[in-house]
Amino acid sequence: MSQSRRFLLLQGVCSPFFLRLADQLIVNGHRVFKVNFNAGDLLYWGGRPASNFRGASGGDYFDALHRFFGQHYRSHGITDQVLFGDCRPVHRPALEQAKACGIRTHVFEEGYFRPYWVTLEREGVNGHSLLPRDSDWFRAVGAGLPDYGDGVAFPSPFIIRAAHDVVYHTAGLWNPLLFPHYHTHAPVNAAFEYFGYIRRLPLLHFLKPRDQALVETLHSTATPFYLLPLQLGSDAQIREHSPFTDMAGVMAYVMASFAKFAPPESKLLIKNHPLDMGLVNYPKVIRGLEARFDLVGRVIYIETGDLGSLLKHALGMVTVNSTAGTLSLAYNCPTITLSNPVYNLPGLTFQGELDDFWQQGHKPDDFLFRCFRNTVIHTTQVNGGFYCRKGIALAVKNSVSRLESERSPLEDLLWA
Repeated sequence: MSQSRRFLLLQGVCSPFFLRLADQLIVNGHRVFKVNFNAGDLLYWGGRPASNFRGASGGDYFDALHRFFGQHYRSHGITDQVLFGDCRPVHRPALEQAKACGIRTHVFEEGYFRPYWVTLEREGVNGHSLLPRDSDWFRAVGAGLPDYGDGVAFPSPFIIRAAHDVVYHTAGLWNPLLFPHYHTHAPVNAAFEYFGYIRRLPLLHFLKPRDQALVETLHSTATPFYLLPLQLGSDAQIREHSPFTDMAGVMAYVMASFAKFAPPESKLLIKNHPLDMGLVNYPKVIRGLEARFDLVGRVIYIETGDLGSLLKHALGMVTVNSTAGTLSLAYNCPTITLSNPVYNLPGLTFQGELDDFWQQGHKPDDFLFRCFRNTVIHTTQVNGGFYCRKGIALAVKNSVSRLESERSPLEDLLWA
């Protein structure tokens, strides 16, 4: 067994994942401490001993949080902290304090390669990742790593994830009493979010045949098209790691360039995110932008559809920084990012301006992508999931050794 450590678990995903992870760390001989920030955290910790941070009445919440973390680290001798998402308001002071105190931070996030992988990195993820932005490094390192494939598969029905989310946020009704000063990372109230889903999801059943017919017409007529898959405007990838504030701004930027520089016979296919809440009327937004940029008849909007199938036929894909970009690269589709995700590398994505991409986009280097994928999985990905029982068991089993290691797999490669 590795040397005993003292882990502090902060806010996790809306599921029993952190609870199961704590169980395994304790079995392995480590001490585990927990901080709850809201009633959902409290519920999913199962009534076990924990510190509940409620803020300071009359004082600044985040100043109090800074002091709280410093005292907590010292009083419990914390060596490591574990959290989900490094952009959450309650986690930012923890990241700053841990770095100053020499405490390792382990950050979980949704996987860079889905659906059977989750992300586990030290210090930060996505735009804060420590992965090098050097194509030659990936070629040199990745050539000697195994092909990881898709990992062990497991069923993870959306209904399970949705049920955990509902339970977690329903518990939040107690926040005004138990955690009156809590600052959520979500920009939309859960009630509005659920209202949007309840309204949108039944409609998808009726929209699917229409969307399928539109796509089949594109394929049968061999119409050249570019793909713009929308991201969730509420996601930290947009709010924290991009120059945009919402998807309407993204569409305006892309359509303005498409109107001027894309081949005149081509079309722009915009696909909504499968987990979009339906609170923004994207068809109405697109109609306004079509008129503004003289693109009537050249833009197609769909709510549903298989992204892989679309990428097989697309001339190229435009994304801000979605993990859909890695899927586009896997399908050898020319790809450009409007921000700087971990896969934005020379040889993989188009490095010029969007105005030039429409005519000059190139396919990714197959060998580089294989090296990149193997390296990223080897260093930052864990086979498993956060929501279903089998996925959680896999993620716990495959995460613990990385949490216990003195150096992360990425640090091992960088030091070598």
